[in-house]
Amino acid sequence: MHTKYGKADSVLLVIVLFLAVFGMVVLYSMSAYNGRVRFGDSAYYFKKQLLALTLGLAAMYVVACMDYHTLLRFAVPAYLLSLALSGAVLLFGDTYNGSQRWLSIGPLSFQPSEFAKPAVILLLAYAVSRMDQKKSGRMIAAVMLMVLPIIGLVGTNNLSTAVIILGIAVLMIFISNPRYLPFLWILLAGTGFLGIFLSLESYRLERLAIWRNPEQYEKGFQTMQGLYAIGSGGLFGRGLGNSLQKLGFVPEAQNDMIFSVICEELGLFGAALLMLLFLLLIWRFMVIATHAPDLFGSLLVAGIMGHIAIQVILNIAVVTNTIPNTGITLPFISYGGTSVLFLLAEMGLALSVSRCSACPGRQ
Repeated sequence: MHTKYGKADSVLLVIVLFLAVFGMVVLYSMSAYNGRVRFGDSAYYFKKQLLALTLGLAAMYVVACMDYHTLLRFAVPAYLLSLALSGAVLLFGDTYNGSQRWLSIGPLSFQPSEFAKPAVILLLAYAVSRMDQKKSGRMIAAVMLMVLPIIGLVGTNNLSTAVIILGIAVLMIFISNPRYLPFLWILLAGTGFLGIFLSLESYRLERLAIWRNPEQYEKGFQTMQGLYAIGSGGLFGRGLGNSLQKLGFVPEAQNDMIFSVICEELGLFGAALLMLLFLLLIWRFMVIATHAPDLFGSLLVAGIMGHIAIQVILNIAVVTNTIPNTGITLPFISYGGTSVLFLLAEMGLALSVSRCSACPGRQ
C-alpha cells in the first residue's frame, strides 16, 4: 500500500506539549521539599524528569516522522522482548517502596511494565487487523491467549498495570468487533483473574479493607492525607507552591498522589481544567482513529486512547478513594522517567497516523 502523508494533528501536538510543560511545573512544586530533604537538592526530581522528557520528545519526533506501517515487523519482537523483561524483573528486579518493578542497567533503572503497554498495543493492532473479523469468537480467544502471558507476568508484582493492559486489550477487541455477548465472557474471565491475583497476596486483600475504612488503619494515612489536600484546596486552591500536605504529609507527593496536591494548590478549578485537557486529548485520539486510512492505524490510536483514558480514570479514582489504593501514575504529570518516555513515544505514533489521516489524497 502506498501511503501519502500530510501534516500531523496540530491540536494533539499542542495538548501533549502543554501537558508536558504543565507536568514539569507541577512536578517541581510537588517534589521540591522531598528532593531537598532526601537528596539536598530541591530540583533533584525535576532534573531527572527533564532528562526523560527530553528523550521522550526526541522519541516522539522520530516516531511521528516515520511511516507507522514500518512498525509491523517489530510487533512480535517487541512483545517477546516485553515478556523477557517482565520475567527478568521477577528474577532479579530492584525493589523500591516494597514493590519489585525495576530493572537496572548500570546507573540507569527503568520499569519494563511501561514498555509492555505500547508493546501490547502494537501486537494487538497487528494481529487483529489481520484476522477474519467475521469469526469473532476465534478472534477474541486468540487475542486473549496472546495477552494472558504478559498480564500474568506483570500482574505478579504490578496488578494495576496488568489491569490497564487487560483494559487496553478489551477496548481494541471491542472496537474491531462491537458485539456485546462475547464481552460478557471476558468480564467474567477478568473478574476471575482479579480474584486469583487478589488471593495470591494478603496485602491486596488488606487494601480492600483500608479502602472501606482508611481512618482505621495506619496504612490508610496516605489516602486520608490526600483527601485532606483535596478538601483544603477549595475552589481556587492555596496557590502554586503553597501546599502544606506535600511537606511530608502526603508520602511521595510527586508520584501517584500528585493529583491531590494539584487540587490543594490549584483548587477544584485547576483540577477541572486538567481533566478537561485529558478529555480533549482523548477526543483527538477518537478523531484520528476514526479517520485512519486502515484498521491497523485505527487500532493503534484506539489502543493509545485506551491506555491514557484508563490510566487517568484509575489514578483519579484512587486519589479520591473511589477504588482501593494502588500504584497508578497520572500520565505526563506524575514523576517517572520510564512512563513519560514511552508515553511520548506513543504520542509520536498517534501523530504518525494523523499525518496519513490528514492527507486528502491518501490511498
